[in-house]
Amino acid sequence: MGRMRVGFVALAFGLVAACGASQSPAPEAGATVASSAPTAPASVTEQTAAPANETVTAAAPTPPANAAASVGAQAQSVSFDRAAFDSFLSEIRAEALQKGIKPAVLDVALADVEPVMRIIERDRNQAEFKLSFTTYRDRVITPANVARGQKLRDEHQALLRQVAQRYGVQPRFILAIWGIETRYGAVKADVPLIHSLATLAYDRRRSAYFRNELFAALTMLDRGYIDLATMKGSWAGAMGQPQFMPTSYLAYAEDFDGDGRRDIWANTGDVFASIANYLAKHGWTTAQTWGREVKVPASLQSRLGEFAREGKSGCRAIDQMSKDLPLTEWEKLGVRRPDGGELPKVQVSGALVQPDGPGGPSFLVYNNYRSILRYNCAHHYALTVSLLADRLGDG
Repeated sequence: MGRMRVGFVALAFGLVAACGASQSPAPEAGATVASSAPTAPASVTEQTAAPANETVTAAAPTPPANAAASVGAQAQSVSFDRAAFDSFLSEIRAEALQKGIKPAVLDVALADVEPVMRIIERDRNQAEFKLSFTTYRDRVITPANVARGQKLRDEHQALLRQVAQRYGVQPRFILAIWGIETRYGAVKADVPLIHSLATLAYDRRRSAYFRNELFAALTMLDRGYIDLATMKGSWAGAMGQPQFMPTSYLAYAEDFDGDGRRDIWANTGDVFASIANYLAKHGWTTAQTWGREVKVPASLQSRLGEFAREGKSGCRAIDQMSKDLPLTEWEKLGVRRPDGGELPKVQVSGALVQPDGPGGPSFLVYNNYRSILRYNCAHHYALTVSLLADRLGDG
């Protein structure tokens, strides 16, 4: 059975209990289905185009008995050269000045910056655990999490409708991403962002990526989007309730209430609008849903290799989906609803996704599903967002 590698980060749903997910009917219109190969969670290490956030969040599994010893042994190899780090910071300052960032901002932001060696250790030695999609889904979509999301949906109904009208993204999907990323804003990362980004930019393993994110964070300070004391995030640099990386913040964060700040940390309207804007800018359309669960006959299962997708998209999960076919074509090939009923009679296309392989559940996914994958390039994440959205509803 296909499995998913989940880094032991577990930001949002680290303490959730298991419960099965059920899918509520939602209107079709525009489809895109995927193939059977599962993919690793989208992180800053694992995809060409960086997602809005740095990792899939999941319930934390119990580490194997030797995990701590293994990490500890490998961590001993992480070394720190004070002179080299000071030289690195001088380079960062010089390049930042060339980019137009004010000297006074750099004086404050880069003062007393120290490499956080535990971040490098964590980045290099993340304990990895294999979770099937169904296990991952059931750890996230629990009765408590659904009830909490529906309560917040009702509390913020007017605001969600305003955001949905402006950006064309249904409220249930905004809520689902919010819920999975930071448990509806309840989980707050508290790592000083400049320290974490400088540490990862200094480390050679992913230096180019994090160097770019560090300059984006300095740009945020330079433009007054946030003050240094408030600029906190995860150890890998993801920020706020939607867990945006700094480059994603600059490109997609929104000031929904017009107060002059794009506050994804504490302003609920800005949080909702930023999530919606990210999806909208990646091709979302309110005229369709994400897809649906289906049954694939054995006669088609043995031939799925014939329907492989061609080309590279920059997202591994998208590349591993099947090619798109009209729902009418999938029906001719024997694809049906889980209860054996016919597929919807709509002019849409979709791709097949089987996150746990041939023995697990199958899904036909539409174009909006790819927008979710651009937020985090992992089928486990995108399918769980989609199914949670169906459970939450729009109110």
